[in-house]
Amino acid sequence: MADAIFQPLVFPNLTVKNRIFRSNISGRFDNYDGSGTQTRINWELKFARGGVGAIISSFVPVALRGRILINYATIHEDSRIPFWRELGKQVHEHDCRFILQLSHGGRQRDLPGFEYPKGLSSTDKPEPLNGFECERMTKAQIKEAVDAFAQGARRAKEAGLDGVELHAANGYLFTQFLSSAINDREDEYGGPIENRARFLVEVIQAIRKEVGTGFHLQVKISSTEHNDALVPWEKPGNTIEDSVKVAKMAETAGANALHVSAGSTFPHPKNPAGDFPMDEYAKYYDAMISSGTRVFQNYTLFREGLGAKLFHSTWIRARGEVIEGINLPDAARIKQAVSIPVICTGGFQTASLIRSAIEQGKCDAVSIARPLVANNDLVKQFAAGADRPAIPCTYCNRCLLNVLENPLGCYDETRFGSRDEMIGQILSVFDPPPFR
Repeated sequence: MADAIFQPLVFPNLTVKNRIFRSNISGRFDNYDGSGTQTRINWELKFARGGVGAIISSFVPVALRGRILINYATIHEDSRIPFWRELGKQVHEHDCRFILQLSHGGRQRDLPGFEYPKGLSSTDKPEPLNGFECERMTKAQIKEAVDAFAQGARRAKEAGLDGVELHAANGYLFTQFLSSAINDREDEYGGPIENRARFLVEVIQAIRKEVGTGFHLQVKISSTEHNDALVPWEKPGNTIEDSVKVAKMAETAGANALHVSAGSTFPHPKNPAGDFPMDEYAKYYDAMISSGTRVFQNYTLFREGLGAKLFHSTWIRARGEVIEGINLPDAARIKQAVSIPVICTGGFQTASLIRSAIEQGKCDAVSIARPLVANNDLVKQFAAGADRPAIPCTYCNRCLLNVLENPLGCYDETRFGSRDEMIGQILSVFDPPPFR
């Protein structure tokens, strides 16, 4: 029988050669002003050459005020189109599709830059863990944001890319509207789920008006928010029942696929599920001290001793026992409720589990980030008959924390023959250089 992993996935406007998507992940590879670099192209080509069917770009801001990290390429103006066109062209040479993730951080901003001291949000309450401050969006600002997403989609289409994804998961701006724990508005954008989803629906409709129905559009959502996982006095947020309603509304508005994740923040014990290495935290979390009113307090409290142990144990307890396939139950619920394909993320690196999930109808494809960072050729290993990579990802999440200050790569030294080998893998993203 044909391997379900290597069967093409056909959308109305897009065909992907297999069922493995590289999920949205990248490092600070670009210029401060949001213009792209050769380094980002090198990064994406690692996975295109490795055999994935499609790459979902990292977080790509549709507005400078929507940045979560400096040195990430943006799509906020037409001058960015040539870069994305060149990146897409080079990815396409490896029979790989490229989907641009249209994003806005809202109040959730790690290193946003000096231009905008406060983020925008559905609320004016700071983010509870780190104290990221924000302003409650006016209706005029909501309208501006809707148009920014629509123009971002237009630019992606003009760049010859294969589609766009709206990042409506993991605590960013869309989540701040969707979430019953965060959204405290009393106008037509707050209250029942139909109102909280209004911003997302308006963006989908605006994109369809701008680019038509012939361009791929998918939506990433946090199916269950677990908003109280790290701050237990907060409300739990949206349930899978809420997200089934959101999924149906997104499909009706014009989405071609749904991408299932979890968590109302990033990072979150459920995403990316794994460890939270406190030694890495102590080294790099200090970079965020100016970003939120509670960051220095957290940095001091969790740096060592009892505070660090308490935070780590809370993280592991909230994560639970399951890492690989953690979102499959919710993905299956959403797939039962919609007629469009469902992509599921969550630590996948075992071919038999992925194959079973597809064959059992729990999802139509999976997206992978960390295990592909650990093994860029994971898909080729599956094609050669491996059920699991010879040196699998350990879910240590050292890559997650290093990204604040260092080039993205695998930082688990136990996976390499030497430290020099690990460093060589990390620095390989700079080859070829932008000039010789």
